[in-house]
Amino acid sequence: MKILVSACLLGRNCKYNGGHNFDPAVAAFVRGREVIEVCPEALAGLGIPRVPMEIVNGRLINRDGADIDASVRGAVAEILDQIKDEEIECAILKSRSPTCGVRQVYDGSFSGTLVDGAGVLARALMDAGYRVIDAEELDK
Repeated sequence: MKILVSACLLGRNCKYNGGHNFDPAVAAFVRGREVIEVCPEALAGLGIPRVPMEIVNGRLINRDGADIDASVRGAVAEILDQIKDEEIECAILKSRSPTCGVRQVYDGSFSGTLVDGAGVLARALMDAGYRVIDAEELDK
């Protein structure tokens, strides 16, 4: 069984600002297990660093107003295709991300306001029947 993990949680510098979100609890959880690292934004070719994006009226829009929904959703579809024949125990995804957020995402106003909801990768994984875990749940 493999674990799908947001690459930034394992220290990959793929965050919008060029940094990472290394999470020791996630690293400890996956130690000794087979891991598939993913970053839908990087896979979509948005660059590192890149302009932040949020979900605005159901579409991924960056802070400059560019609609990047199709490229990101294409990357999400590619990830789902890549794992379709894998035995995936669970996916551990970055909290609040517009792609990976599991319980909450930013509201689309670029003001830091959170709303209940899931990012596009998290939602696609849940809809496909995968067990999806918010990384912060491992910290508790």
